[in-house]
Amino acid sequence: MGRGKVKLWWSARGLGSAVKRVVAFSGCSEHGYLEAVEALRRGGLVIYPTDTAYALGGDAENPEAVERVYRVKLRPKEKPLTIAVSDFEMARRYAVIDERAEAILREFLPGPITFILRKTKRVPDVVNPRGIGIRIPDNQIALELISRFGRAVTATSANLSGNPPPYSAEAAMREIPEADVVIDAGRLPARGVSTIVDLRGRAPALIRPGPVPFERVLAVHRRVVGT
Repeated sequence: MGRGKVKLWWSARGLGSAVKRVVAFSGCSEHGYLEAVEALRRGGLVIYPTDTAYALGGDAENPEAVERVYRVKLRPKEKPLTIAVSDFEMARRYAVIDERAEAILREFLPGPITFILRKTKRVPDVVNPRGIGIRIPDNQIALELISRFGRAVTATSANLSGNPPPYSAEAAMREIPEADVVIDAGRLPARGVSTIVDLRGRAPALIRPGPVPFERVLAVHRRVVGT
């Protein structure tokens, strides 16, 4: 865990009349994690790095926080949100994971891929009324943040809906100035958005191409089911 430098801003655009922003350089400091977790607990929004781009995180179990994510991104409600978890134990709180799905997930996670599964009752319908897109990002800062928070966070890109994903904290802040806390891990590689694969059917279905080739998922599926 990097100590990092922490810069503080004061803004009237967050949860209160004066909300402290935290930007941690060279990783995230202890103080940065504490500020980010506290913001999430209060229903705030945190910009954080992932293995694809900077993401906008809110408490995935808090409908008001999720509504705020939609609002600041100008994202249509018809486009469900994905969530990020820190490990498989946390994933099982939100998704129904059978043996086949677990074998596939363990092959690719942590990594830049989102799997759509049947959801549990812990997932508010405002996140996704029909299932849940879940990922474990291969980024230590993201995993530490989620682990400390103890609950899933939204994992949508920190941008206005339809805009390119941001690969720097500065770009993310320009897109989403309403964020309450920003964790700056420097410039991220421009990998594009995560691959999205739906595992709710008999065979995996590609929803969105990305860094993980769909052919690899199909190969693992064939191996798991023995065909």
